[in-house]
Amino acid sequence: MPLKFKWETEFKETEIGEIPKDWVASSLESLFFINLIPKGPSDFCRVAFISMENIPTDSPRPRFEIMSMDDIKSGNEVYPGSVLVAKITPSLEHGKMCITPEIPNLRWFTTTEVFSLVPKNNNDKKYFYYVLKHPTIRDILEGSMSGTSGRQRVETSAFKNLSVPFPLPAEQSRIATVLSWFDDLIENKKRQNEVLEKTAMAIFKSWFIDFEPFKDGEFVYNEELGKEIPKGWEVKPIGEIVKIESGGNAPQDEKYFIDASHRFVRVKHLTDGACVGESDFINEEAIKDYKLKLFKIGSVIFQKSGESIQAGRINFLPFDAFIVNHLAAVDNNKNNSNLDFIYCCLKQIYKELIEESSGTSLPYLRISDIQSKIVVLPPQTILLKFHSFVDPLFQKIITNQKQIIVLRKIRDTLLPLLVFGKLRVESV
Repeated sequence: MPLKFKWETEFKETEIGEIPKDWVASSLESLFFINLIPKGPSDFCRVAFISMENIPTDSPRPRFEIMSMDDIKSGNEVYPGSVLVAKITPSLEHGKMCITPEIPNLRWFTTTEVFSLVPKNNNDKKYFYYVLKHPTIRDILEGSMSGTSGRQRVETSAFKNLSVPFPLPAEQSRIATVLSWFDDLIENKKRQNEVLEKTAMAIFKSWFIDFEPFKDGEFVYNEELGKEIPKGWEVKPIGEIVKIESGGNAPQDEKYFIDASHRFVRVKHLTDGACVGESDFINEEAIKDYKLKLFKIGSVIFQKSGESIQAGRINFLPFDAFIVNHLAAVDNNKNNSNLDFIYCCLKQIYKELIEESSGTSLPYLRISDIQSKIVVLPPQTILLKFHSFVDPLFQKIITNQKQIIVLRKIRDTLLPLLVFGKLRVESV
């Protein structure tokens, strides 16, 4: 049966806005069991824990850790297939929610700072996951928060009474199917990128850490590194190979975001993969007033200050962009073929750099300390050969990331139309 849509023309007004006449606005409590704690199976079953850090902002699939019951110090057990929604700032504001995977013989635990929803009757959990992503519903939830400015939360009663659009389960399923197609494509491309990056890093380690392709050549002892390296190779500070530059101050006034078309990357846009995920947008006035520098597509950027620096994220830019001052970059202004090598070097030594970092209330890495880090530098002929192996991998990663951005944009355009019934899915 082909995919078929139709535009809805008949609506009724509800407390959450217009919905189709044949839909109703229902409370979450009438559709879900809220915070229902399961009776766990036998003790020998495996246990998985989903921390707040591992609840994504842009995917229904969380990361999780397998552990023993003895390792579970706090948290609540939740049902497989339940929808998890953060209830505290800033996690709720960032859109942290997911669906617990359904894996046999695995008990699920998560932080106490989430709501868990188990569907009643035949309601589709994926549909309501997308409903709770809708800006209107998010605004209502955020507006119901109480508490101090630094630690606000949604009360359970407000969450249970939240009204959401409710079509019949068959239509819920069709809507969820369409939106899930985009998330599945995005996840597939993310997995591709993970494999591609691991392949590139494995080649780097083989060549420049273990020197495996050069074992039959002559080696000499290097005192700075305290080990033997291939003869004819150099040991240089990173600062002598490339220039590392800081980003600029972030525009604050709303006027800098009007008619904005220039990408501006903040710490929140870095990912655990090899590529920046998204960006904000600023206008020409912001660039001029803040004297911001444009970094070209393919530049390598990383975090040099801020609380999340321990995550150790180093990314390529999949587009031209300006960057915030918590980030630093090696610019790709001349299509530098050494950037593949520098990216891998930084990935290799970043944890060491963080351990050596200074800072009090706000951890940071000094650019001078980064530039002084020494690396083994092979002859240019070997660098070019390495580039010929890994550049196609990184170019595919950048291409995939561009496609991910487009898929997200399409999904995010369709989501409010579908979950509020403006655009109806008649068949899939």
